[in-house]
Amino acid sequence: MDTSVRYIYNLRINVDKVFKDFDFKIAMRKEIENWWKQAEHDSKAAKNLYENLFYSNSSFCCQQATEKALKALLLDKGFELIKTHDLVLLARKLNAPEDIIQLCKNLTPVYVETRYPFDEGFKEFNKEETKEDIETMEEIIKWVKEKLL
Repeated sequence: MDTSVRYIYNLRINVDKVFKDFDFKIAMRKEIENWWKQAEHDSKAAKNLYENLFYSNSSFCCQQATEKALKALLLDKGFELIKTHDLVLLARKLNAPEDIIQLCKNLTPVYVETRYPFDEGFKEFNKEETKEDIETMEEIIKWVKEKLL
């Protein structure tokens, strides 16, 4: 193969790689966007449920919105998706500051408390607990949003 043909061949391989990488990045952006949109949806649902006095469901949506926001950030930072509901694990993977990790510690148990009955049944959340969950969710999502931008 002469040098000009080899150059064109190598150029084509490089161009193909660039487009393949570009397509991958577009697909990743779309996945991140999907996780973020669902986090926003769950956040709105949490607030709507709170206003309609469905406190346990609202708290669950707070946990879910936070989880999805953290997963969007994980993907944005190049990590593989982690199948977990442990917000502390996700926050630590992102090297979140200690105040964010503490907020995650407060919100993580909500997943189990709202989905699985204990001896006395499902935990009932009250207005104050759920208001705190909403504030916690908002603080964590605010931190995530700053990191995504």
